[in-house]
Amino acid sequence: MTVQDIRAVDRVLSALAHADGTDEAGLRARLGLADGHLALTRILDAVERAGLAERDPSGTRVALTASGRGAAEALNALRTALGDTAPRGPAEVALREPRPGDLGWMVQRNAALYAAEYGWNADYEGLVARIVADFAEDHDPHLERVWIAELGGRPVGCVMCVRDDAPGTARLRLLLVEPEARGHGIGDLLVGAVVDFARGVGYRDLVLWTNDVLDAARRLYRRHGFVLTAEQPHRSFGKDLTGQDWRLDLHRSGE
Repeated sequence: MTVQDIRAVDRVLSALAHADGTDEAGLRARLGLADGHLALTRILDAVERAGLAERDPSGTRVALTASGRGAAEALNALRTALGDTAPRGPAEVALREPRPGDLGWMVQRNAALYAAEYGWNADYEGLVARIVADFAEDHDPHLERVWIAELGGRPVGCVMCVRDDAPGTARLRLLLVEPEARGHGIGDLLVGAVVDFARGVGYRDLVLWTNDVLDAARRLYRRHGFVLTAEQPHRSFGKDLTGQDWRLDLHRSGE
């Protein structure tokens, strides 16, 4: 297998790990793939031959075997451990303002990626769509911004900074880095851009809400000085989760 194939297997195993059996079309939807992209049929055949997945007697649905679940967990643990700190070689990363179509891309990729990696349902897509629509329809360009990260000339990440209800407070939202782009420090660049912008325009505090299953993101926030301020269990996006509020004192962190 090529390096690209290995990464593709990683993505497929991760998606199957969050699905209670699915067909190829459903798997393609979870991965956010166009027909033919990723050579999904070939990858599934290889995964099945390796004993990591099996089809039902009708041959229409595929699910991980016990070995496949173990491999998915091991790959996820490795990916999480490496996070945004493992360089994969030289690459040109650029942050830019959104262009026409980028806000829609943010909605689509958030929905597809969180379905594939965590099994979240369409409720999450609805939430992201409302957040993005609110920004598109009414935002102050001096106090609110969106950044799109590009790697090799294509979008691979995003983040948003918007005004919070509390006076003097900004909110970081919708941080995302595509799996194949992780390892280039893109998450650090995106969070750093929000912190610098929020401090530069005069916000006192920067807050965010996340969930405890997002281990790599939480480590990233902590690395930038955010402090966990509250936790609350909740049922959202078809899953039982623990929501977390994080806060960064911009005046103190900038001293």
